Amino acid sequence: MTEASPFTPLALTPQEILAKLDEYVVGQQKAKRAVAVALRNRWRRRQLARELSAVVYQKHILLIGPTGVGKTEIARRLAALARAPFVKVEATKYSEVGYHGRDVESMVRDLVENSVAMVRREHAEAVAAKAQARANERILDALMANRGIVDPERVRSMLESGRIWRPPSMAEFEKQLTETEEQRSTREELKRAFAAGELDTSLVEIELIDRRTPTLNIMGPQGNDAMGIDARALQEVWGRAPQQKTKQRRLTVAEARKLAEDEEADKLLDEDRIHAEAVDRAENDGIIFVDEVDKIVGAGGGDGPDVSREGVQRDLLSIVEGCDVYTRYGHVRTDHILFIAAGAFHFHKPSELIPELQGRFPVRVALKPLTEADFVRILTEPRNSLARQYQSLLATENVALEFARSGLERIAHLAFRQNTQLQDIGARRLFTVLELLLEEISFRASELGGKRVVVDAEFVTKTLGDSADDPDLIKYQL
Repeated sequence: MTEASPFTPLALTPQEILAKLDEYVVGQQKAKRAVAVALRNRWRRRQLARELSAVVYQKHILLIGPTGVGKTEIARRLAALARAPFVKVEATKYSEVGYHGRDVESMVRDLVENSVAMVRREHAEAVAAKAQARANERILDALMANRGIVDPERVRSMLESGRIWRPPSMAEFEKQLTETEEQRSTREELKRAFAAGELDTSLVEIELIDRRTPTLNIMGPQGNDAMGIDARALQEVWGRAPQQKTKQRRLTVAEARKLAEDEEADKLLDEDRIHAEAVDRAENDGIIFVDEVDKIVGAGGGDGPDVSREGVQRDLLSIVEGCDVYTRYGHVRTDHILFIAAGAFHFHKPSELIPELQGRFPVRVALKPLTEADFVRILTEPRNSLARQYQSLLATENVALEFARSGLERIAHLAFRQNTQLQDIGARRLFTVLELLLEEISFRASELGGKRVVVDAEFVTKTLGDSADDPDLIKYQL
């Protein structure tokens, strides 16, 4: 049996959730407050009586704003904070039934798959120590067998537990198990070396499950989902057949240990329990981020792809308002899944969505375009800020990279200027400027080991030259 699940629902207050999100996302306080309240409402619903809890539905969120202002990052960080199953999809990849494209229900199936993977990892971590001990026993047994060394106590223990075949003549077998002092000394030395990791690069022949299975490829006009066939489910059946084939493999001890640990962890896991918990987690804690929802607004008639856009909205509506979706793990209800839709809405307005879908996203937040001052903050304040990322990467080669305030302001100015003169891609523009700026240092890092590099305004101007700030040349950059 698997160990008890380590998961407990998040009980942070909205203020605490907001503070956690502030560590990764600069600005956009209204959007972060909205998702913080939505997450807290999930905890509140769990405190209600079961009858009332079942009819308290999610208040889904619509984030409106240009690309690169933090919509996806807010949703992703919220899911990570809540340890909730999460999936990000683009609305444009789906189509109305009858047109080419994925079935809208497949986003729920993807969510459940992510949930199963998440729960399995958690259960595997809970039994990791036990799985590691069993794997070490297997590898040590294989090392001894490869060298013709016998451990009498180990063999007797396996005989008593029925793990190995009992020979007809125990007397003869006992005689074979009699060790000399030299064999006993060799066995103990092998155990010591194995425990100390001295044999990690040694080769060992060990019997492992052969996980190679036939590749299933069922083609339909809209893929396997459209044909009502779950190819992955059949792969699962093949991969977990009662009589799995094994194969003798020759690997290093380190490689064998990893594979053996995975096998032993699988033996300790209760798959039915994992699947049941994963479905429950998806139904009650899942978050689906639907991006580019503005692009499924109909263009007002005509032929071509536009004819299916309203159909996509109606198919999406049935998922958002609550329905049963069949997955390989059984039926999944979508009533309490949190949907966060997002779009730039440059050419359309949220009011152009079909009225029923509009009503399912009562929480609407307009995100602000990023300013030059925001860019400076983004470079330094988040826990995973770009400045820290580049400093950490170059520190691996003993290069001390420092960013002066003047350098950060100059980088922010160039990125902001490019966004105003080219297409506005928000904070992503900082990646472009920094890559151009630090390209030479990254290339020559192995030669600069032990040196200190200061990125100030003079360094930025000297490295990027006039092209980084010239309207006539800036168009040739990304």
